[in-house]
Amino acid sequence: MARILIAEDEETLCAMCARALSGAGHDVKTAYDGGDALDLLKREDGRFDLLLTDIRMPIMDGIALALAAARDYPDLTILLMTGYADQRERAHGLDAIIHDVIAKPFTLAGLRGAVEEALTVKAR
Repeated sequence: MARILIAEDEETLCAMCARALSGAGHDVKTAYDGGDALDLLKREDGRFDLLLTDIRMPIMDGIALALAAARDYPDLTILLMTGYADQRERAHGLDAIIHDVIAKPFTLAGLRGAVEEALTVKAR
């Protein structure tokens, strides 16, 4: 299936998302902040189909990560996730580089659906 990079500072949520997406057949890598995720993207030469990142994280937040990832890897599909309305508002100006913003809390079925939809749009 797809190669997915998850950037989420809440380790339990990150692991839960990784298990759900791995169980759906995807190859999943994880990072606990935006800086680590950007380093992993660079080490892997951008060979991911999807970046799923929390907006609010220490070191480098998801918005900064999305901007850097879109600049360096323009074919990478980006999904943001957040539980904060003000963070969701920050993402509105990024429509050109992000596919969507997933609101937390979400169900695992909802997460898998959002990821599949984003990957389907990319494949067109």
